[in-house]
Amino acid sequence: MDEKKQATFGSDGELRTDDEATDKTNGEGATTNDFGDECGENETKSGVNRYTVSSLLQKAVRRSDEEIAAWAAWELVRSGYAWNFWDRINLYIVEDLRAGHEVALTIDRYEELARERWSEDSWQGRLCAVHAALAAARATSSRESAHADDYFSELSVERATAYEEGREPRFDHPADDLEIDGKYDVAFDQHTYEGKKRGRGGAYFRTHGARVGPEEEPELSRRWRLRSMKLENRDYTDEQLARAVAPVKAEDRWSDGNARND
Repeated sequence: MDEKKQATFGSDGELRTDDEATDKTNGEGATTNDFGDECGENETKSGVNRYTVSSLLQKAVRRSDEEIAAWAAWELVRSGYAWNFWDRINLYIVEDLRAGHEVALTIDRYEELARERWSEDSWQGRLCAVHAALAAARATSSRESAHADDYFSELSVERATAYEEGREPRFDHPADDLEIDGKYDVAFDQHTYEGKKRGRGGAYFRTHGARVGPEEEPELSRRWRLRSMKLENRDYTDEQLARAVAPVKAEDRWSDGNARND
């Protein structure tokens, strides 16, 4: 492996390196370690390899170990590898934390402060890195995006292989049911060519495609939807109005399929 490239791991754990065009080697690292010896290539001031510290940081975030995450961040930054830390911690947001967590904005703000208000290798820059690492370690850990990427990739390969071998795939593939009158029939509304051909206009979208669930819409939202429909230049039946604001069932989210055109 070219030691000048940033090391990273795919969701399957396989070691990869970035392309030279995207390598962020704008930090030279420490010149001497804590023992007064000259640092080797990619060595931190504690005398360990920065790739190992970066890997430890990621595992600490996954395992919600705040102290180890904070130390790894501090070690990388004080050793001249702040660019490495910020590159990695932003990756961990999408690879190791649950989707939608506000920590992404928190870390982005600390990076902005470290890079633009102060300097990455300053005292303030180190504090920003520690805060960012702590925020990541305290967030809800999840590998859901990485697992999804693995599964969908393997599923697509399995589907193609099954087709070539003349057999059924081992798991269902959404694309095989994505057709009008199929399981996901409700997707074919006015926003699709097939839906337009079926004459599925605004009324169909409101009574089928715009439904949410399994939680019910808030009362104010329900009121707005119903009043909006009643103000349209269209006569809705009581059944259609009720359907428009009724939540889909958790056990059968796609039961709107094969419904008549409205």
